[in-house]
Amino acid sequence: MRRPAMPAASSPQACLSNAVNAETLFDLPRPAAQCRVVVAMSGGVDSSVVAALAASTGAEVIGVTLQLYDYGAATGRKGACCAGDDIRDARAVADRLGIAHYVFDHESQFREEVVEAFADEYLAGRTPIPCIRCNMGPKFTDLLRMARELGADCLATGHYVRRVQTAEGVELHRALDPARDQSYFLYGTTEEQLDFLRFPLGGLPKPEVRAIAEQFGLKVAAKPDSQDICFVPDGDYARIVKAMRPQGARAGAIVHAETGEWLGQHAGIIHYTVGQRRGLEIGGQPEPLYVVGLNAERAEVMVGPRRMLAVSAAQVIETNRIGPLPPETHDAPLTAKVRSLAKPVPVTLEGELGQGQSVTIRFAAPEYGVAPGQAAVLYAGDRAVGGGWIAGTEAG
Repeated sequence: MRRPAMPAASSPQACLSNAVNAETLFDLPRPAAQCRVVVAMSGGVDSSVVAALAASTGAEVIGVTLQLYDYGAATGRKGACCAGDDIRDARAVADRLGIAHYVFDHESQFREEVVEAFADEYLAGRTPIPCIRCNMGPKFTDLLRMARELGADCLATGHYVRRVQTAEGVELHRALDPARDQSYFLYGTTEEQLDFLRFPLGGLPKPEVRAIAEQFGLKVAAKPDSQDICFVPDGDYARIVKAMRPQGARAGAIVHAETGEWLGQHAGIIHYTVGQRRGLEIGGQPEPLYVVGLNAERAEVMVGPRRMLAVSAAQVIETNRIGPLPPETHDAPLTAKVRSLAKPVPVTLEGELGQGQSVTIRFAAPEYGVAPGQAAVLYAGDRAVGGGWIAGTEAG
């Protein structure tokens, strides 16, 4: 299963500049020529560069792509991932690099574990994050199993996070480029998985990644980044939910959370999330109103002024911990992100994080727009120490 030799002029080793030491990026357990690296290839520029970097070390490289869905227009949309043109792009990159490439059909499992759960969460009035579910399931469970079955020394992905080896064990850190950091989506990674995973792009800025793709002559060098949710081709997630769960289009009332006043009617709670302001269509109010709660049983959207979004604490369930928790001090408190684009804010932790336990995080100052169904991810400095799903909140 050795990768076929390439002409010297176009070999991966010849393409890489001296500015990047690919072998160091992979932290291989022995000389690269003796190693086998499996790369998760989605067809995008990031995973393609990871494959190229892996090949440049001299290791045997196998690209693996999971076909996760096949939903109409999504299969032809560039920058989707794991379907249609993207699979063809992954295969073309593998051919260019002279590495083996395999595609595995995971559509039915992805639908059950990720897409069905996504629809059910919206139906229940929560705001899901399918990317985390995917990482916890098909990507970091099934792909790791496949990589081990292929006799790999590691599984490498294009995620922008850093894997840091310390005397106490392996840690998960934010990417050096804060605009690209994906640690929020990987809080569910176990320590055992982290031992086997590699994230060679965590210390690189995106422009350098694209430049490396150009050095290797990869046609995906200028390919747009994936946007929105991969299986929602046009960003209209409500349409996907309604197709799977028609009851999601059940109309109901929009009411003022403080006064109980009827303010209008909506076309289904799946169109709303906590913190939302646009799209309410209830003009003529004396102050801006936001979605402050959703009652799935009554199909009711509750709205109120921004102050009603203030949260003092959140209940977090099904938690995972990565490495030991550091002692909390005034100068170095734990911080938490409660949305992927939010800044980490100081918190205190009540309860035992990890092993699927439930905990409470208390915010040092009121936090706004904390939505059940989202993830709360805890950090000690740049290190992600774990997190879980937000099940409920306490008013601030």
